[in-house]
Amino acid sequence: MSILYRSTRGQAPELDFRGITLTGLASDGGLYVPKTWPEFSPADITAMKDKPYLEIAQQVLRPFVAPLIPDDALRGLLQKAYAGFDDAAVTPLKQLDDRHWVLELFHGPTLAFKDVALQLLGHVFEYFLDRSGERMTVVGATSGDTGSAAIAALANRKNIDVFILYPNKGPSDIQRKQMTRVDAPNVHAVAIEGSFDDCQAIVKALFNDPALRAKYKLAAVNSINGLRILAQMVYYFVAVARMGGVKPVSFVVPTGNFGNIYAAYAAMKCGLPISKLAAASNRNDILTRFFNSGCMKAEEVQSTLSPSMDIQISSNFERLLFDLCGNDGAAVRKLMQQGEFAVTPVQLATARQVFTAARADEDLTLKTIQDVYRESGYILDPHSAVGVAASRLLARELPDPVICLACAHPAKFPETIHRAIGVTPPLPAALAALLQKPERTSLLPANMQAVEKFMAERVK
Repeated sequence: MSILYRSTRGQAPELDFRGITLTGLASDGGLYVPKTWPEFSPADITAMKDKPYLEIAQQVLRPFVAPLIPDDALRGLLQKAYAGFDDAAVTPLKQLDDRHWVLELFHGPTLAFKDVALQLLGHVFEYFLDRSGERMTVVGATSGDTGSAAIAALANRKNIDVFILYPNKGPSDIQRKQMTRVDAPNVHAVAIEGSFDDCQAIVKALFNDPALRAKYKLAAVNSINGLRILAQMVYYFVAVARMGGVKPVSFVVPTGNFGNIYAAYAAMKCGLPISKLAAASNRNDILTRFFNSGCMKAEEVQSTLSPSMDIQISSNFERLLFDLCGNDGAAVRKLMQQGEFAVTPVQLATARQVFTAARADEDLTLKTIQDVYRESGYILDPHSAVGVAASRLLARELPDPVICLACAHPAKFPETIHRAIGVTPPLPAALAALLQKPERTSLLPANMQAVEKFMAERVK
């Protein structure tokens, strides 16, 4: 019997795995979460210790996707998704010091953690569409890495049109070129005159219009898509297994949209032994402020050295809020309609049992890159440096061992790395070749009508 998924706002129909994958945002504006979470026993997790990534992935994902994707088909999809990763471990674990490890999530085609989920999502999209004969339109918002990873996963797929919105002045030079220099007729990179939050608002507005959803058969690649969360859960199981699978682990996750750290929380709900989850923020510290105060209040987005975290509206937080509200969709709906809200002291205390948070400004980010390089010779990208900085600020709160997520390859941020340590990381050959191609992009104002008109002229 397959798991059903329900909306965090309680008014959308329950869907199966195929439904949430091809739908993304629920029709009531909420996000889909499983009605029940499969349980992995301590023995199950310990037995993963020496298994390869793909085998662990199949074991973790099986209860979420069965019977819609049979075991042999799931194995094939996983093999195709991770064939292009440049490390056989897919997400290798490296030790920094006596208590800190880094989980490298940047070995996919665009050198960012988003590849882990989006490469699989692209193949799952195609699996379902090939069987139905349908065509769909993927719309996504990105502050840096999601867009390039989505484009890499979906370029030249015959039954998918792709529109990726990014803030015109947001991504790094390399992040932008990874989106705009892909020559594929079904891909459209669109610069928006605004912030990531403006891009995300446009995407949500498109999904919240029933007529437009039906007209374009919209699907999501942002982490509002439930498959993104499920695929990211896997590497937390892998990391714990590599540490022996018995002792609880603390994870430090650089995050803006809350999707990556929510995947860790989801893994914990399935039985993964986790001591503490630390959300690491840059100056856009809405999550740190929430876990300190219980208040969710957006401020103006600031540009930083870690642009993928330059976010003030954390969409995936709604999934955690659903739990804090006792799975009461009406309560979640009321809070989300307010925009700014505060949880109760009991709800905040419940969240703090699992989560903590810290922020790192620009100076601390650069200093952390310098310190780690001096201490170990390891080069952190600025997002990963925010995570390591947070782990040190929170040292007393995080039981050993501590795994910090390394979310992007340092070569994607050469100016920042050179500024910090005087060294420019060499570009991998595939990225260097891509950067020689001409750019293809369009600049649009930050409103849904302009984006919809652009889409209407290009969707097949």
